Amino acid sequence: MKNSSLSSLTMRELHRYLGFFLVGIMSVYAISGVVLIFRDTDFLKKEKDISKEISLNANPQELGTLLGIKGYKFIKTDGNISYFENGQYDASNGIARYKVKELPFIMDKMTHLHKAKSADPLYFFNIFFGFSLLFFVISSFWMFLPSTSIFKKGMYFTLAGIILTLILLFI
Repeated sequence: MKNSSLSSLTMRELHRYLGFFLVGIMSVYAISGVVLIFRDTDFLKKEKDISKEISLNANPQELGTLLGIKGYKFIKTDGNISYFENGQYDASNGIARYKVKELPFIMDKMTHLHKAKSADPLYFFNIFFGFSLLFFVISSFWMFLPSTSIFKKGMYFTLAGIILTLILLFI
């Protein structure tokens, strides 16, 4: 019995202090997660004019790759000017002018942290954060004694949450 209460106390302390430690990053992930839901809209985005010099007489079909524009859509060419969605390219001087919509600086940084890949320098922090969240899930079962009514009610909520998750995954 003593071992059981010691492990319960240890899990509760780890849960508590890790929770306090991760308040900042959990806030970032919560806010950026909500903003990322609207990434296919212009929500919070500001329009920015860009002017880039690229090679002369570039192929208008390849401008998207040269300029790094996702979803590039070529429209037409009129003389030396090639038109594409949100911009144009002058083949005679190699200047491309176009508009992009970007999130404000701090929100952009938050969403980039949220979407980090293994090539990003701080990807290991995202792994740590992911495992910390998994620890929160597991350690929450040590918050209350299994014989208490609150724990039993918690099991019903756990079951409901798992069912809801399965429904959301498969619809």
